[in-house]
Amino acid sequence: MSRKLLLALPLLLTGCSYYNSLYSHFMDNIHTDTLQYQCDEKPLTVRQNNDRQEVNFIYDNKNLTLKQGISASGTRYSDGIYVFWSKGNEATVYYQDRVILNNCQLQTARR
Repeated sequence: MSRKLLLALPLLLTGCSYYNSLYSHFMDNIHTDTLQYQCDEKPLTVRQNNDRQEVNFIYDNKNLTLKQGISASGTRYSDGIYVFWSKGNEATVYYQDRVILNNCQLQTARR
């Protein structure tokens, strides 16, 4: 009996790991808001996770995840290359200190 249990233990632990991963993904989705912006150049969809203090969006076929940083006004997220800065219902996206998405107006926010 104990030998069968020892053989089954790795399988059971793998199952626990799988469900833990699903739970983590589920919880991230609960704490993530989807923000729809209309910028001068094009629309922008931003996923904001306040628990992780990060935003995620796709720009130029790149999936970008930016961490929240220090801002004198509004909220600033950066990965050292890209910056997403928002204040109220407006946002701007920078690439190496150059504006690439300007005058982004919040259209909708949903959880």
